[in-house]
Amino acid sequence: MSTDDISTLPQGDLRLLDHEVARRLLASAIPARLAYVAADGTPRVVPTWFRWTGTEVVMPTFVTAPHVRRAAQRLAALRARPDVAVSIDTEAFPSETLSIRGRVEITEVDGVDPDFADAARQYMGEEAAADYLAGVDSPGTRMARIAVRPAWVGLVDFATRMPQIMAP
Repeated sequence: MSTDDISTLPQGDLRLLDHEVARRLLASAIPARLAYVAADGTPRVVPTWFRWTGTEVVMPTFVTAPHVRRAAQRLAALRARPDVAVSIDTEAFPSETLSIRGRVEITEVDGVDPDFADAARQYMGEEAAADYLAGVDSPGTRMARIAVRPAWVGLVDFATRMPQIMAP
């Protein structure tokens, strides 16, 4: 599919993940924003490190570790209501926004999740990530691998993909 064909895909089409803007945002060190419904029924948005695996947005979080007082409260809420939205967007004008909707799957793993280690390198660089990971990878560390397989994709870059309300 050519770049022109990708630019004309409708919002919601999973092939938008192949657009150059989507690929750049998925490879960036911009925190993803995870939107979900909390246990009390109110909406929440949390910024989080993420790693794009080519099929999933993975956002691991600690369950237990020496530096963790308690597991992230979002885990129970995500298990109860797994439908979520994820946004990765820039602050510069014109902004670029990748929106993904899907359902989370949570898998708990002993030790540091490999996707978390990859995300640490993505956000911190090799040297700083190695130091950080050495400090958190200790006996008793357990992580929850929160993965979202896209079911709907939206992309706006204000150059080739305008919001539908503004499109000619």
